[in-house]
Amino acid sequence: MSRSRVFSNVNLNKSQDYYDYENFTITWNSPEKYEVIRHLGRGKYSEVFHGIDVTQGVDRVIKVLKPVKKRKVNREVKILQNLRGGINIIQLVDCVYEMETKTQALIFEYVDNAKFALHFSLFEDRDIRYYIFQLLKALHFAHSRGIMHRDVKPHNIAIDHSKKKLRLIDWGLAEFYHPCQEYNVRVASRHYKAPELLVDFQCYDYSLDLWGVGCVLAMMVFKKNPFFYGTDNFDQLLKIVKVLGTEDLYAYLNTYKLQLPSKLSNVVRRFLSFFFSEFNSIYVYFNSCKKVSWKSFVNNDNKKYSNPQVFDLLDRLLQYDHAKRLTAAEAMDHEYFSILSEEEKAAVN
Repeated sequence: MSRSRVFSNVNLNKSQDYYDYENFTITWNSPEKYEVIRHLGRGKYSEVFHGIDVTQGVDRVIKVLKPVKKRKVNREVKILQNLRGGINIIQLVDCVYEMETKTQALIFEYVDNAKFALHFSLFEDRDIRYYIFQLLKALHFAHSRGIMHRDVKPHNIAIDHSKKKLRLIDWGLAEFYHPCQEYNVRVASRHYKAPELLVDFQCYDYSLDLWGVGCVLAMMVFKKNPFFYGTDNFDQLLKIVKVLGTEDLYAYLNTYKLQLPSKLSNVVRRFLSFFFSEFNSIYVYFNSCKKVSWKSFVNNDNKKYSNPQVFDLLDRLLQYDHAKRLTAAEAMDHEYFSILSEEEKAAVN
């Protein structure tokens, strides 16, 4: 079993109606004052549109929900209501229901979020530090309220670069943290899944989100999107092993009395003997898989973002052992962010 190092008793100290979404009733309003302007994107559980509140002339994001279990919708709305007013967290404005089509939609504040690839080309080193710091602020707030996001990835980080505004969005997979509770490991997007999910360790906690931050940071610094690019869950762990090595992985498994799934164990053994090259033509022999230096990912395109401080922060976030990862508050105190002014750190948009 495992217990979070921080905020482990938040929900134990709350009344049951704070986290009991099973018995929560959503107040649905009429959608008549909202108009759709354009389609923004789609996800597994929703279609997202840029819309407008015609009564106020205010831009909104309209998230039209696909048919899903009532429990899931209740959980997302309950969590968003509990996080209302939180720093850098997308704000839920309204819940609407269209009677004729039986369509449910969530209305959010609008963020003029260009595609992430565009941000990539715009960001300077200071921008990366600034936005990762703002992301950590959002997670610290959520964790302090007893909530795990469980899907930290670039597509869930909305950035209006012109206003230096960041919002952590899509709380559809978020969950309330209760110490020593076992959770579903089928959360997070594959390329941002923490090792505990890949080895079926269900007693995870807020530290799951900090792995996601580490993956986003590595991707931004090394210009490698995504940083760990696995083709399935088994291959995903192999991609992590290629960078972090096997020694710490097996130490982690021993600490929590875990075993690799049999299929994955066989694949790892083969990987330790042979590595199939990117050109699918050469086998290179490995006696063991050692941890790789972050310096090996530095090239002419990304060297201006690379420095000892970011390497150290990555080491402390991308840990197999979730209990050894920095918390959001600890990460914000890291030297990597020391060049940011107090005004930048305190920015509220």
